[in-house]
Amino acid sequence: MSSWLSKESWSEIVEALSAKPFRTLLTAFGVFWGIFILVVLLSASKGLENGVKKDFRGIATNSMFVWAMPTAKPYKGYAQGRQFNYVNKDVEILKSKMPELRLISPRLQLGGHRGTNTVVRGTTVSAYTVYGDAPEFILQEPMDIRQGRFINHKDMDDKRKVAVIGEGVVEELFKKNENPIGEFITINSVNFKVVGVYYKESAFGNPETNQKKVFLPFTTFQQVFNMQNVVGWMALTAIDEVPITSIKEKIKDILKKEHSIHPDDKKAIGNFDLFEKYNQINGLFDILQVIAYFVGTLVLVSGIIGVSNIMLIVVKERTKEIGVRRAIGAAPSVIRGQILLESLVLTLIASMVGVILSAVLIWAVNGVLDNDPSAVTMFINPSVNLSAVIVSLVLIVLSGLLAGLLPAQIALKIRPIDALRDE
Repeated sequence: MSSWLSKESWSEIVEALSAKPFRTLLTAFGVFWGIFILVVLLSASKGLENGVKKDFRGIATNSMFVWAMPTAKPYKGYAQGRQFNYVNKDVEILKSKMPELRLISPRLQLGGHRGTNTVVRGTTVSAYTVYGDAPEFILQEPMDIRQGRFINHKDMDDKRKVAVIGEGVVEELFKKNENPIGEFITINSVNFKVVGVYYKESAFGNPETNQKKVFLPFTTFQQVFNMQNVVGWMALTAIDEVPITSIKEKIKDILKKEHSIHPDDKKAIGNFDLFEKYNQINGLFDILQVIAYFVGTLVLVSGIIGVSNIMLIVVKERTKEIGVRRAIGAAPSVIRGQILLESLVLTLIASMVGVILSAVLIWAVNGVLDNDPSAVTMFINPSVNLSAVIVSLVLIVLSGLLAGLLPAQIALKIRPIDALRDE
């Protein structure tokens, strides 16, 4: 009597699977399709995640922005609907009272939200977004400085009339191959010396528009454009150990107190919590992965049911053979092992083909995206990580064993005398 791991056992497996190849292929297709769908869905989810998160690359996501809105409640003699502005003092107060904040950048913009302003260079005139910013802002929304430098603290202290401009500004205001560093541009009749050129990728705004901005030192902006000590809005970034969402209300309470705003006024302190939105996006992709596993597993289960049904038929067809083996002393473990092994081999072969073909498809899609990266901007490098592959392999092994478990138990119930009488 030979072991179910012997050469003879493997020969029996090959013979059983090749005896009726069309039936075997149809049975294997369900398992193949289940694994194929699972891997493709997981890789597609990852590709979409990579595409969305690419736009957040380098941005300080543990951040929020605050701006002033009309008050919604009367308070301390002030009427409802009162307009107010943040001032330089607010920045210093937040720095002193909020040690959880790592970066605080006051900001100003000519023309208000989404406004543009005329910028002149020689006889060339165009309109761009013009900001007044602190040096820390580049740490919150990074830019690739292609030439020169960004605004520094010396610019702020001395209120220097310098500017950092985008590559889009350079293309429109300067001649081809002309070096803009050291040249002057004019904004509202005030000349600014260009000290840097940036290129910026961002999750916010049009990619082309992002290259058409002008950054000035915040203090210079206040002085030359007669903004006094007004702060348009602030970009706030918390230390890594503290989610800014957890201290958002404390920040708002401080600002309400400084500007005599009712404690229950929910509208006066306008804000956008980037950390909260980023976590929502992460949660969405977690859900997509769960859906991918759920759908793939359901398809795989249907394939496993097909394998189990076929193994039941195989056991029925081999009733006499099993009876003879039992009659000559084959142990129940050998019979069970043979049936389980046949089921496992069929499942593994079908699954491996599914994994290989899905990998080929993923490779082909990545090749298309690499050759034409602008074709799909929100879908980048679809792939499956190692943990997903391990989970898939575990599913394959368990599925193969489950598919053969019931047929194996039925095979053990066949009595030798009944099997020998079977026609």
